Amino acid sequence: MWQHLPIQAYDEFLLSFNLLKTKDIKKLKQILYYLSNNIENHYIETTIYKKNGKPRNVYEPSPLLKNIQRNILHNVLIEKRISPYATAYKKGISLKDNALIHVNQKKILKLDIKDFFDNITFWQIYKSCFREELYPKSIGILLTKLTTYHNKLPQGAPSSPYISNIILRNFDWVIGKFCSINNINYTRYCDDLTFSGDFNTSAIIKIVKQELQKIHLKLNYKKIHIVYSNKCQIVTGIVVNKKINAKKEYRHKIRQEMYYIKKYGIDSHLKKKKIMNKKKYINSLIGKINYCLYLNKDYSIYREYLQELRNIK
Repeated sequence: MWQHLPIQAYDEFLLSFNLLKTKDIKKLKQILYYLSNNIENHYIETTIYKKNGKPRNVYEPSPLLKNIQRNILHNVLIEKRISPYATAYKKGISLKDNALIHVNQKKILKLDIKDFFDNITFWQIYKSCFREELYPKSIGILLTKLTTYHNKLPQGAPSSPYISNIILRNFDWVIGKFCSINNINYTRYCDDLTFSGDFNTSAIIKIVKQELQKIHLKLNYKKIHIVYSNKCQIVTGIVVNKKINAKKEYRHKIRQEMYYIKKYGIDSHLKKKKIMNKKKYINSLIGKINYCLYLNKDYSIYREYLQELRNIK
């Protein structure tokens, strides 16, 4: 189809994506092709450490590349459908929405995809997001180059999360259909898969493993967690046993802080803790309290806490 179009049509097609604030096609192509051919010079690699102490590489794109990736996300990718089971990087959907589905269930199974971003390849991205049926091949390859690093999906690029949802769209539908037939709740938050209900754990693990293999991904067997209702069930950081709630330790810390503020006064309390910035401390505490109320608006004590903090000068 595309091979019969004149070069001018290709140029107009590329301009329509609004990847940069210019209508000068020569300038646009010069910048885009320069970036795509020198992509390794436009990322800063940093290492962060997970809670378990293991390192994770994060790739920060240069300001120019990041701006282009944002425009690819908003002007090209966002129109592509993703599954209703994907709850991360989705407008209007939050961690709370992801957790609500799993409230008050007999059993929760949590699975993890091993080295998720690093195992999503250049050609997977091209075929899922920018293939020739959708875009001229030269433009599809260009867009793929602009959203990959070392032929992989870079964790840190603004376009990467949504691309991962597109790639796992069919996987989600297959797993979702299996769960629907078997009366199981299923959501996926990035590489975290959560199942809840009363089910055969082995059957879920088997089908997840099979479907991941089809897209060249693997299950992380070290991160398989099964939690029954007699234990604290947590989904993406939120307690879901009877109703959604912040973790007990999180709420206890807030109550402890408020107790000391009332007992000693804010200034004395901050002096004991060697905290210099009172405004920053109060705003942080207000944020934590609002988070608890966001999860559970019935906590009247937290509304009292807010009022007390707002009265502090």
